Amino acid sequence: MFEKFKQWFLNNQRQQQRQKIADVMRFKNAVEKINGETYFIAHAQITDIPEILQVEQQVYGATPWNESAFSQEIRRTKDRLYLVVRKNDRLVAFAGCSFSYTKNEAHITNIAVVPEFQSHGIGRFLIRKMMRKAVLLDMEVMSLEVRISNVDAQRLYKKMGFLPGKVKKNYYFGDREDALDMQLNLNYLKGNE
Repeated sequence: MFEKFKQWFLNNQRQQQRQKIADVMRFKNAVEKINGETYFIAHAQITDIPEILQVEQQVYGATPWNESAFSQEIRRTKDRLYLVVRKNDRLVAFAGCSFSYTKNEAHITNIAVVPEFQSHGIGRFLIRKMMRKAVLLDMEVMSLEVRISNVDAQRLYKKMGFLPGKVKKNYYFGDREDALDMQLNLNYLKGNE
């Protein structure tokens, strides 16, 4: 009798956890003001991938990820969240984040803002959205990699509380540039969200 109750209890807990994850990972598309400008923020769709690749090309000069990689990521709705930002129906930014429930870690997989919209607060806005989701999912750490040469992004991440860690040698495909690993302790945000 006790074993049946124990099994029922564990199954119930797992179901509640799955429901919590599904609820948190849901994202309602919205019109948002960022630094006084109006943008449309949406959950990324497969149909957004060509524009996402264009943004990558404008920002990085190449596309580090291909259509297949983005397609696989966007389809993983239980442990990935990809958001796009549009201005007048033009995709001007996107961000992706993976959530590891076993490690209690969120990882910014990609973030890019087209050059003419950089320094408008869009990157910060997207990271904050991901941070809120991570806190709701009880993640303890958020991590990301940033090019050693991208000092503007490093400055933004430091202002947001990310701390620099180890350098990952030859990290980026193509030019083999090093990456700086950065991490944010999310525990200090819990209770403030």
